Amino acid sequence: MKLIVSKSILEITLTNFQAFLDKKDSSQITSHIYFECIDSKLLLRATDYEIGIEAKIDNIKKESDGNATVNGRMILDIVKKLEDGEIILETDNDFFYVKQGKTKYKESMFNAAEFPIFPELPNYKKLNIDTSKFITSIKKINPAIETNNQKMELNGAFLDIKDYSYNFVATDTRRLAVVKYETQSVDNLSIIIPKKATTEILKLFYDDFEIYYSESQIILKTPQYMFYTKLINGKYPDYEKIIPKNFKNEIKLPKEIIEKSIKKVNLCNNIKIIIRPNEILFEAISNESSRTANTQIELETKIDAEISIGANSKYILDFFSQTEESEFVLCLNDSNNPFVLKDKNFSTIVMPIIF
Repeated sequence: MKLIVSKSILEITLTNFQAFLDKKDSSQITSHIYFECIDSKLLLRATDYEIGIEAKIDNIKKESDGNATVNGRMILDIVKKLEDGEIILETDNDFFYVKQGKTKYKESMFNAAEFPIFPELPNYKKLNIDTSKFITSIKKINPAIETNNQKMELNGAFLDIKDYSYNFVATDTRRLAVVKYETQSVDNLSIIIPKKATTEILKLFYDDFEIYYSESQIILKTPQYMFYTKLINGKYPDYEKIIPKNFKNEIKLPKEIIEKSIKKVNLCNNIKIIIRPNEILFEAISNESSRTANTQIELETKIDAEISIGANSKYILDFFSQTEESEFVLCLNDSNNPFVLKDKNFSTIVMPIIF
């Protein structure tokens, strides 16, 4: 294999591949990136067996076809050191060479034939869903996905497609984030996408791609990239039972003012919010009696009686970070009960802190 490729394009691609490498054991082929020169394209692949990525770089200058593997971290370090412009990639026997001008690097290769096999689209069904909504929804619920729960199904984003709606759901057991769409669907599907995968999806994709799925994997594809991940095998909790059906109070509030007030008293995440007919008070909940913080705002809430709620401020601020409207709706029943933050079709149900 011998080819000439743009340094900047190769560096961007290699950077995107780093999260897909096995970094713990450099003796494994999954610590390597797979290279293959076909016609006028360079194909690259990386996988840690859980998630995988494939990229195609066009407009290379090919001298000979072939394939190879090279340590993914090391090849990126090398490419970063080079000047902008063209670089030469070449293989000879068991070695991978990177050349530019009078500079030359030599790295060991593994047997490219042993690189893991990637999924093929004919074996998958196409998912007919608006891809811009897919990305927007994953972004909104991603902060609420659990990261290290013994119940594996909680460590992912749940896509629940029914006859007349589809929902994106995530929970860390203290809050539940839901994005709901009312629409007639041709697919009935329930899948759980691991958080590691959702994080990489948000880095790589925007609003124009295709989605394919099987019982165990999901694939996202553009002309330049193909991403796949294993799905989490498990039964997601019945999240709809957790969502209160009715509320005594639904208060429309200005997001910026509430957000600033929470940040003012945010000493150690836990806060108390006291809502009265004409004002809202914010207090820090601290285990240290010597540390206190409080503030208040005058605001017509139109409630009949005082309601107090305790909460982890991070959950509220995470919700704000994923909303664009200047107002949101706070749905309440009684003090110390779960409450709901709503922005159009996006909701976060927050479990209270009892104080």
